[in-house]
Amino acid sequence: MDGATQFAVSALINILTSLICITLSWWVLQNVRLDLFLRNPGGIQGKMLQVLLSIVLGHGLAVFFIDYLGWSGMIGQLF
Repeated sequence: MDGATQFAVSALINILTSLICITLSWWVLQNVRLDLFLRNPGGIQGKMLQVLLSIVLGHGLAVFFIDYLGWSGMIGQLF
């Protein structure tokens, strides 16, 4: 596999990992009682907060998994 193809596959894996992690974060946040902290949790601002929290948490989780995958590949080069 040449460098460009390998780079494209890596980018695709990173995008899919990010989307899966954001979706997982959205699913988890559905169980959080935001009504305890917000005046109108069912309004547009409450939903937007939920979307933004999902993106932030999902991105952080995806970065962890992508870094872990990269570090695991580097360990293989040690031996």
